[in-house]
Amino acid sequence: MLWGATAVTVALAALGLYWFQPWKLWQDETVDEALPTAAPGATASPGASDANPSAGPQTVAQGDLISHEHKTTGTAKLIRLADGSLTLRLEDLNTSNGPDLRVWLTDAPVKEGVAGWRVFDDGAYVSLGKLKGNKGDQNYPLPPGTDPSAFTSVTIWCDRFDVSFGAAGLKV
Repeated sequence: MLWGATAVTVALAALGLYWFQPWKLWQDETVDEALPTAAPGATASPGASDANPSAGPQTVAQGDLISHEHKTTGTAKLIRLADGSLTLRLEDLNTSNGPDLRVWLTDAPVKEGVAGWRVFDDGAYVSLGKLKGNKGDQNYPLPPGTDPSAFTSVTIWCDRFDVSFGAAGLKV
């Protein structure tokens, strides 16, 4: 009986460790990416009105990250590159590491405090991929055809627990 209870306890502890991954709270991953000059593999389409190679990257919208579930700081910038493509850039990001963190472009309003923790999956959003690191500067290309005017915010989203670590409203 004791061996059975011990085996169940060990199995539950292992499952809990896998699910919560608490060690990530003490592991930082720093990313230091330069601002790209063009989207990876992108070529300017003939007659593209948004492409202007001489202009260089231009900030279309930006906002400061606020804390939600975890303390989060930095700046989110939506940048139009010279080839007309769009990239979301996180600058000076500083947040906690965690399991299954994603970067989402959303149409949800950014709310302070607990009221803002779970609003980002209620409406439209585009996942730009896994968070590359919990610190530093990083770039996330927007999928071709994404209408940036349809999205007003960015969140660092924990997909495992459906909660925002931090978010920024994007202002023109």
